[in-house]
Amino acid sequence: MKIVFATGNTHKLREAREIFVGVEVLSILECDTTFDPEEYGKTFLENAVIKAEAAIAKSGGLPVLADDSGLIVPSLNGAPGVRSARWGGVNGDHARNRAKLRDDLKDIADRRAHFLCTAVLLFPDGRMLGATGRVDGTLIDEERGSGGFGYDPMFIPDGHERTLAEMSPDEKNALSHRGRAFRKLEEMLRGSSLSHAPAVLP
Repeated sequence: MKIVFATGNTHKLREAREIFVGVEVLSILECDTTFDPEEYGKTFLENAVIKAEAAIAKSGGLPVLADDSGLIVPSLNGAPGVRSARWGGVNGDHARNRAKLRDDLKDIADRRAHFLCTAVLLFPDGRMLGATGRVDGTLIDEERGSGGFGYDPMFIPDGHERTLAEMSPDEKNALSHRGRAFRKLEEMLRGSSLSHAPAVLP
């Protein structure tokens, strides 16, 4: 089976290819090098659907995978949330995003946070599968590790002593929010024939 992932993020693409066993995951940039829909949704689900619907017409008849995810810090009233990728003012500038987060947390003792991912798989006939994944943890000021991306160097999952960026790809995928959401989608695909896949939203 082949699916098109509606993202230009090479880190996300690599993670999807590592998680979806037996599925060939193509990048939307192989179909449309200018793909960059405006993510105007107020929730992760809305943004995931926006990306999936924008990509389905360009996928050459293949199902489209899309996700939206972010970091939620209760002590910051849920921020960065859906603005996680552009929290520092420039979309995709991970260093600036982390710097702003450190500044926002400067006088805050409660560093609990969680990552949340909503992923959808949209079929050309309009059917859609959806799943969510979450991982809880604590934020630290220092940045540790060279793996992962985004806020990974600052995030220590509950029950662990290393940041996500200090873990191997397999370790991270086993517990990450995106890994959990993608595995749920994969299980749905294995449990249903493509001709009778149910429309399920998270």
